[in-house]
Amino acid sequence: MAEATMPGIHDHPVFRFAPSPNGLLHLGHALSAVLNHDMAKAAGGRFLLRMEDIDLTRCTPELEQAIYRDLRWLGLDWQTPVRRQSEHFPAYHEALARLDEMGLVYPAFLTRGEVKAKVTAHEAKGKIWPRDPDGSPLYPENDRNRSETERAAIIANGVRHAFRLDTTKALQMIGRPLTWTETGDGEQGEISADPAAWGDVILSRSDAPSSYHLSVTVDDAAQNVTNVVRGLDLFEATAVHRLLQELLELPQPIYHHHRLIVGPDGRKLSKSEGSTGLAAPRDQGLTPADIRRLVGL
Repeated sequence: MAEATMPGIHDHPVFRFAPSPNGLLHLGHALSAVLNHDMAKAAGGRFLLRMEDIDLTRCTPELEQAIYRDLRWLGLDWQTPVRRQSEHFPAYHEALARLDEMGLVYPAFLTRGEVKAKVTAHEAKGKIWPRDPDGSPLYPENDRNRSETERAAIIANGVRHAFRLDTTKALQMIGRPLTWTETGDGEQGEISADPAAWGDVILSRSDAPSSYHLSVTVDDAAQNVTNVVRGLDLFEATAVHRLLQELLELPQPIYHHHRLIVGPDGRKLSKSEGSTGLAAPRDQGLTPADIRRLVGL
């Protein structure tokens, strides 16, 4: 396979597979894990495993052990120790503080229900509310436009809040177009990044110390990841990661977004559907070689 023989531009390539232990691995995860492993081996590089377990309510030690079991059954090995996000909250706090010192972070008070109501009322008038590449409505500008005095008063009253990135201000601070190098199954070459399409993304929640966008950016830099290999469903999100990399002065990996494995309904596989997990084909007597064929490798 051509992709697996591409070492990229780095002398010491580092690849990583980063599942969340909030469910069992399925065929889509198998494709991503095996592809990362194979590309790392072909490039003479390192293959790392990361547990994205910021969600302490849904991620469990039992599911983490199940991931190890499935990956070993697939014949994969990885360098240790495994990085767990739950053990690196201070690193995410530090990154958030740096962005805050730059004046790029603000407290966001609107609940999902309040955002939905605002969007519904707006669209009921025949107007269009802007949405991000995933189809979710962009966060309203209410909180971004509050005064510091108003914010302080709301926080003093104990209102729970998240922290969001002022994307418009961040892009003005960067002052130049952003791109990333792509070698995947869709567009290839230098890709124009459009962070503005995502609006003011969440950096930290009231119930979690970091968002996916912030933690994955910090983690990839901390682990010296040179090649990010992941599904095409995260292609557009790379724009946000490129913006955070520039703001935090972090290195830029090469990106490779691979095709997705879809179910009979044409939708990408979900951890919530147990029938798509790797345990089922294993129990039916399929081998790791069979799994490779099933995912097109």
